[in-house]
Amino acid sequence: MLKGEDFGRLFETFEQTAFRLETLAVYNVEDEQEEFADFLAGKPLPPESADNPWVRSMTDLGKQVARVHVLNSPLSDYLRYELAWYPGNIAAGESIGIIDTTRQNITGLPDHDFWLFDDAKVYRMHYTEAGKFIGGELLSDDRLNEYRQYRDTALAHAVSFAEYSAG
Repeated sequence: MLKGEDFGRLFETFEQTAFRLETLAVYNVEDEQEEFADFLAGKPLPPESADNPWVRSMTDLGKQVARVHVLNSPLSDYLRYELAWYPGNIAAGESIGIIDTTRQNITGLPDHDFWLFDDAKVYRMHYTEAGKFIGGELLSDDRLNEYRQYRDTALAHAVSFAEYSAG
């Protein structure tokens, strides 16, 4: 399994497209702990939240970054925090869709996260029960069509972040 810098290099080396399906209510990201605590205390997000530099580092190169987040209401505190970042991700060029399972009954999606790069490599994401990232498992090429279908299903049923936020 890839993790840390090895997993991070995937975002530097993909050529055209990166798609993420997110499914967890909580992601326990060590680097976010202080910022998350500040968010819960009512403090504003950092300035870079207005135009996410990590997303911008990919989209400025002409790469497409997209995600669909499968969630359900009411949102966890962590999801409220994560969704507060989404306008800045969108400003930086990421396409973000939402499937709220309390509003939509969608079948045909996995119960786990994955990244699909260039329609050619798929990494299933593994997390602890508490949402801490364990690593990304490169799946065999014979699983590509399955995960492309998951992506297509998610994109077909997702509403834009703006529509979700307005609803």
